[in-house]
Amino acid sequence: MEPITINITILKPIRQVWDYFYDAKHIVKWNFTTTNWHCPKGFIDFREGGRFDYRLEYKDKSFGYNFSGVIDEIKELEYVKSHMDDGRKIEVIFRKIDENATEVIQVFEAEEQYSREMQRTGWYAILDRFHKYVEKH
Repeated sequence: MEPITINITILKPIRQVWDYFYDAKHIVKWNFTTTNWHCPKGFIDFREGGRFDYRLEYKDKSFGYNFSGVIDEIKELEYVKSHMDDGRKIEVIFRKIDENATEVIQVFEAEEQYSREMQRTGWYAILDRFHKYVEKH
């Protein structure tokens, strides 16, 4: 199955965008789809071979899941390739547009349980929340 690609432009320098994307103290503030959700736990050992584990759940605790896996390759300020515990691959690409603008592109393998459109919408909602968080700080 062909991977899904989403992207967004953030009006902040690439270094700040990169740092906020891979720092657990920031991840827990943006890594969820809507205000009914939150990310109560975020762990990342940001190095090749390091693990990441984020807990996403409804605020009322009625449903949640862990988003976790291993970082396979890091090219500083350019991209990070990872795979989730279920084997699906994720690549996050950072492209400097200018001194104060950065494009973030996420390419991820879809899971089979949910439609591609639902997954695209969910991943984009999280990326958009990240974009808004970074631009406020």
